[in-house]
Amino acid sequence: MLGLQLPTDPRWANLAAVSLEEILTDHAYCEQKAATQCISLIQRYPHYPELVDQLAPIVTEEWGHFRMVLAEMRKRQIPLGRQRADAYVNALMQRQQKGGDEQGRLLDQLLTCALIEARSCERFRILSEGLEDPYWQRFYRRFMESEAGHYTLFIQLAKRYIPEMRVNQRWQQWLDWEAEIIASLPLRGDRMH
Repeated sequence: MLGLQLPTDPRWANLAAVSLEEILTDHAYCEQKAATQCISLIQRYPHYPELVDQLAPIVTEEWGHFRMVLAEMRKRQIPLGRQRADAYVNALMQRQQKGGDEQGRLLDQLLTCALIEARSCERFRILSEGLEDPYWQRFYRRFMESEAGHYTLFIQLAKRYIPEMRVNQRWQQWLDWEAEIIASLPLRGDRMH
């Protein structure tokens, strides 16, 4: 369904289960950054009304997710701590078109968001199926379902404003790059990506 070319190493679930406090911290910041990214897209592209209308509720939803994770941390007396660099997201952003036409920049930004949501969805599925505690299984299942909807929304928005053939070709290129990035990163159980 997600189209990711390289699945997460199955050992990641075991590592994450051991580092659940670290995963929660990283997860909280991932949700915060997702909300911020949607706000940034709205600010950059206010002349695309459907993009603004579709992303505005995502901002609220992602911020709500941040608050949900933060509440779980507070219940367990886990401090939020400092935000950490996300090597995965940084590597994706390095591949984005920086100059050139606006459509090309918009396309890369939307497809990057789609990839991050798809990979997050996959990781949440792994946690929902791999953790032994039913509470955590349900907790991560809710996030998995939400991220799947976000992943498809970013691709739909790209196809709304950019010819579908161009979107499909670029998406395939992004899938290839994403697989290279995943293969190059060390396996860490304290990060969502």
